[in-house]
Amino acid sequence: MFSRSGGTSNGGHSSLNLSFGVGDSKENVLKNRERVKQVLNISHLVSSRQIHRDMVALIEPIDSDLELEGYDALITDQLEVGLLIQQADCQAILLHDPHRHVIAAIHNGWRGSVANIIATTIRSMQDHFFVRTEDIQAVISPSLGPCCGEFVNYRRELPPVLHAFQKKQAHFDFWAISRRQLQQAGVPESQIETSAICTVCNEEFFSYRRARKLGNGVTGRNGSIIALPA
Repeated sequence: MFSRSGGTSNGGHSSLNLSFGVGDSKENVLKNRERVKQVLNISHLVSSRQIHRDMVALIEPIDSDLELEGYDALITDQLEVGLLIQQADCQAILLHDPHRHVIAAIHNGWRGSVANIIATTIRSMQDHFFVRTEDIQAVISPSLGPCCGEFVNYRRELPPVLHAFQKKQAHFDFWAISRRQLQQAGVPESQIETSAICTVCNEEFFSYRRARKLGNGVTGRNGSIIALPA
């Protein structure tokens, strides 16, 4: 799970922006992605133009980097293929079954929590790779914390089942929501790790909410990646 440091981008995208879709130059993003691949010692990266829905892509053998369209979760059993989630306050949730050698990466904003993309992704892992939920290990990336998770329109945006996760007036703990959804999907609580770093508070990470407060909302995207080594 990368911070915003160590890349080649400038301005609001400074410096390790990993997204093509936020106004940074393609050349900068390609250089940043190459740096990440070198650090992780992987051959290829797969990412998607995320749309805050619950579509899941199964990644089969590839011979080059791949940028999909319209998926918010990626699953594979291919070696040296990094599954990249791009986020600036949303969660990346990375999943690993060490027995079936299957990995998944989920882009999970508040709309993903409402749609329960976690459950959809885990069902897909079960259906296509025969993963047992009790074997899954999960980690929740740096992302919007309960300290800054204000949703003034929560009565309209969030279903009543999520209202119990309100920590103070109109502030919600989406880390706790994801932990609950992971457990409901069958992942043991002891196998769920939360980084517990708020991207709004911690300036080592890109944050759309922080950028919007300080200016025009221009910012890069953090990268969270999971891969199976060769």
